[in-house]
Amino acid sequence: MKKITPYLIFLLLVFSCAENKKEETQAELFARLDTEISQNSKAYSTLEEATKTIGHRLTGSENGAKAEEYTYNKFKEYGFEDVEYQTFEVEAWSRGEVSLKINDEDTKVVTLGHSPVEANVTGEIVDMGNGLEADYQLNPDAVKGKISFVYIGILEGSEEGLSNLHRSEKTALAIKYGAKGIIIINQVPEGVLLTGTASVTGELIPIPAVCIGKEDGMALKEKLQNGKATATIEMTNNSDVIKARNVVATLKGSELPNEEIVIGGHLDSWDLATGAIDNGIGSFAVLDISRAFKANNLQPKRTVKFVMFMGEEQGLLGSKYMVNEAVKSGTIDNIKYMMNLDMSGNPIGMNAGGKLDNEAFFKDLGEAIQQQDSIYKNGFSNRSGLHSDHQPFMLEGVPILSVHSNLERSIYGCYHSDCDDFNLVNKEHITNTSRFGTMMLYGLANAEKLPATKMDSETTMEFMIKNDLKEKLIIGNDWKWEE
Repeated sequence: MKKITPYLIFLLLVFSCAENKKEETQAELFARLDTEISQNSKAYSTLEEATKTIGHRLTGSENGAKAEEYTYNKFKEYGFEDVEYQTFEVEAWSRGEVSLKINDEDTKVVTLGHSPVEANVTGEIVDMGNGLEADYQLNPDAVKGKISFVYIGILEGSEEGLSNLHRSEKTALAIKYGAKGIIIINQVPEGVLLTGTASVTGELIPIPAVCIGKEDGMALKEKLQNGKATATIEMTNNSDVIKARNVVATLKGSELPNEEIVIGGHLDSWDLATGAIDNGIGSFAVLDISRAFKANNLQPKRTVKFVMFMGEEQGLLGSKYMVNEAVKSGTIDNIKYMMNLDMSGNPIGMNAGGKLDNEAFFKDLGEAIQQQDSIYKNGFSNRSGLHSDHQPFMLEGVPILSVHSNLERSIYGCYHSDCDDFNLVNKEHITNTSRFGTMMLYGLANAEKLPATKMDSETTMEFMIKNDLKEKLIIGNDWKWEE
């Protein structure tokens, strides 16, 4: 009989353990992730700390720099070795003083971003309705040398099916038709004032742009039906070239390290409040998703880049810089997907923008998430809009991913206003973004085959047209295709 040596016993034990050790299924992995994130998510607490210790996160400000450093240090704390600042120069705008007199009476007002450094204009107010191209085409000279007066949304009673424009696009049209200033009516009641950029390019605009409250605006519209009104807009602002920084943490892929999935949210905010909703709930969820990847030892096939973008509010400056650098270096084709979280929360579905080869991939992934919690409804769409950090990637043909949010509608009334503070943040909702977002990101980064590939130029153009984005891109000087 052959003697069994201790070495042979050791080998038998090793082989036996290897046979008995089963690979973790997706359901088991997602259950493990769900438990860990539900118990240990830091999204709510880090956002609370940042709003208390930093305040607003305006690009180019001292607060903005503090926010960049805060998230850099958090990435390091969570165990990332490859963390870097991506520094870019930007003409940073900040507000000074503003006043608006209508028929010599003071009106409560706030300046829109990228208005001139100094302005003092007086002119007749002309009601241009929704401020769309069609409104100006009815009388192309109506606002020439005057002050355009428009609603930020689509007015009740307007023709059905109208596509609204961004405030910056409405401002660009006012400039195109010769206005010397623009007054925009907010759509939120109770005198809430909205700020945000009025520039489609992120550069200073040549006319002053301001926002007034809904009640004041509607009262003025009524007066203009029966007579004329004159406005005087006076303002000072600041504009200086400074350096801002995207913060990028990289987790190298285990099998396809040259294929990159970018997940980002804009860290910057406007300065009227702390920007807890726009975009604290998105960017700090991205930060917590990065924590979850490290805490749960996730090592997907593809490289994942977690990005805190700066300069989004002032014209997508950080994301445009990242994409332009990738184009210049020839690495843009390495970016296989861009997942963007902007004012996103409590996901109940996914939106996958681009030319899909396998729509079922997202439905199957959604079903796996739904098995963990039925509050996730597995909704799906394939569309896209503009004016967030996915845009520069999308225009280069990169497929995009975002979520269907299920947030309390009341919080949107504080968009870009002085009430966008931490008291609006729902802990359960931001934790759900971390839970489901981690599963979405891992499922995508670890896929055997990605459900979409980078679109060529013609396919990208067709996608833009299909999503009714051509006119908006032309107004914003971002339409790069010849007629």
